[in-house]
Amino acid sequence: MPAITFIHADGKIERVETGEGESAMQAATRHGLDGILAECGGNAMCATCHVYVDESWLARLPAIADVEDALLDGTATERLPNSRLSCQIAITPALDGLVLRLPERQV
Repeated sequence: MPAITFIHADGKIERVETGEGESAMQAATRHGLDGILAECGGNAMCATCHVYVDESWLARLPAIADVEDALLDGTATERLPNSRLSCQIAITPALDGLVLRLPERQV
């Protein structure tokens, strides 16, 4: 079963197991992880599941879609080159061990 490591803004590390095809946002909310609000339920409408993808994992993710790109311009914290919406990261076996950093706030 693939796992994701979430690193909170304060340095706290949480590793959660996820199912293949589940989004990183779904895995986070299913485990009650603080830091992912997911107000729109994963419909790519709110940007409250913003994460920073560890640089070593960026090339393994699919290209960013136009709607995600537009939403990232309105995040509550600074958009960086490695910013993504966790609802748009579908977990595959190739993403086992994915490292995502959480911003200081989502709203």
